[in-house]
Amino acid sequence: MKTTDRNALIAFPILILVGVLMAWAGSQGGATLAGLPVFALAVGLAFLIQWLAFLPAYWLQTEKFFDLTGSLTYLSVTVLAVVFSQAFDGRSLLLVALVVIWAIRLGSFLFGRIKKAGKDDRFDELKPSFIRFLNVWTIQGLWVTFTLAAALVAITTGIRKDLDLFALVGFLVWAGGFAIEVIADTQKSRFSANLENKGKFIQTGLWARSRHPNYFGEIMLWVGVAIIALPVLQGWQWVALISPVFVTLLLTRVSGVPLLEAKADQKWGGQADYEAYKKNTPVLVPKLVSTQSSLVE
Repeated sequence: MKTTDRNALIAFPILILVGVLMAWAGSQGGATLAGLPVFALAVGLAFLIQWLAFLPAYWLQTEKFFDLTGSLTYLSVTVLAVVFSQAFDGRSLLLVALVVIWAIRLGSFLFGRIKKAGKDDRFDELKPSFIRFLNVWTIQGLWVTFTLAAALVAITTGIRKDLDLFALVGFLVWAGGFAIEVIADTQKSRFSANLENKGKFIQTGLWARSRHPNYFGEIMLWVGVAIIALPVLQGWQWVALISPVFVTLLLTRVSGVPLLEAKADQKWGGQADYEAYKKNTPVLVPKLVSTQSSLVE
C-alpha cells in the first residue's frame, strides 16, 4: 500500500470522529426526532449524501458533480433540520432562507464552471485511489457540518427568541458578503470569457481591491450567519461559532488562497505587472481605494 493511501486510511476514522464530536456538541438542548437529536441526524445526512455520491463518482472517475453535491447537501440538511425541528420562528426561517439562497447560487455557479472547464485538476491524483478519493467526499461532509454548525444549532435549539438587533446586523453582514462574492465571481467570469484576456490575470473591479474578493465575501456571509445565531446558543452549542473560523482557516490556509496564489505565481511570477499587482493589492480584505479601475467594471 502506498504511503499516501496508508495516511488516508488513518485519516478516515479521524474525520468521522470529528464529525461525531460536532454532532454531540451541537445536539445539546436541541430538538429530537424519535429520541434522536435532529442536529446529529442532520450531520449524519451530510456524510451519507457524500458517500452515496462518491460511489458513482469513483466508478466513473469524475469530479464533475462534486460541488453540486455539496450544494445539494447544504439544502437537504437545512431543510431536514427546520422540518423535523418544527422550528418555524423568524430566526430559523431567516437562516434557512439565507443558506438556501447561497447554496443555490454558488452550487449552480460552480457546476457551470466545471461543466465548461471539463475537469478540476485538483482531483487528478486523488481519483484513482479509492480511500483518498473517499476522504475528499468525507471532508466535504465535514465541511458542510462545520460551515452550517451555527445555523443548524439556531434552527434545532430548544431556545427561541424573537428577531432582534443581532438578526438585523447579521443579515446586513451576510448581504454584504453575498453581494461581494456574486459581483467578484461575475467579474471574473466575464473577464475569462473575453478572448482578449487569454493568458492574463484579472486586476479590475473588485479584483483591483483584493486578490481574492470572492473568498472575503464568503467569509463575511458566514460571519453574518453566526451573528444571527448568537442569541440562542447555549452550553456546548457555543462550539458552533467555529463555523466562520473554519471557513476562514480553510480558505486562507488550506484549499483556497494558498493553492491559487501558488498557481498564479507559477503562471505569472516575474512579470512586472503581476508583481506590482501582488505588491499593491491585499490578498483578502479589499482596500477602500483602488488605483486599478472602477468597482463595477
